Amino acid sequence: MKKKTNLRWLIKIIIISIAASVVFTLASTEVLGRTGYIMSFAILAVFILVGIIFDVIGIAITAATEAPFNSMATRRQRGAAESLKLIKNANRVTCYTNDVVGDVTGIVSGTTAALVAARLMEGFSIDNLLFPLLVPAIVTGLTVGGKAVGKTLAFNKSTSIVHGVGKFLNVLRIKPFPKG
Repeated sequence: MKKKTNLRWLIKIIIISIAASVVFTLASTEVLGRTGYIMSFAILAVFILVGIIFDVIGIAITAATEAPFNSMATRRQRGAAESLKLIKNANRVTCYTNDVVGDVTGIVSGTTAALVAARLMEGFSIDNLLFPLLVPAIVTGLTVGGKAVGKTLAFNKSTSIVHGVGKFLNVLRIKPFPKG
């Protein structure tokens, strides 16, 4: 029997995606307008890293099994209960990690790369069509390559990655999916 897509969930994820995109885009354009080239590249690197990290988390949660966390929860290990909640709600968690954060940061990093390329062209009086193509292409390569390496890591170390996220949530006292 097929499960119906929850319309409320779909609307919620669309709204969260739009809000995340607006926040990330505003933050990057505001900061880029006031910083030098090195800081612009640092901001771009942060977007790429955040996208890769959240992609790794989402894949690890999807790949992880409940058994080790049931054992950890029985021994009351910090983060085990949070990890179990994440795994039991993997479909929703991966929506947040891979789609909302991962995809939005990917799109925003592409936009940021184009802005950085334009600023560099303007600042150095470069009038070459190849340059504005090269910067976003490098960003794409770094993002895709980073995510490919990250996915391998996520599959091979899913238990420790998920447990690390569970511990992080525990320290911050964030209870994922408290109703279910």
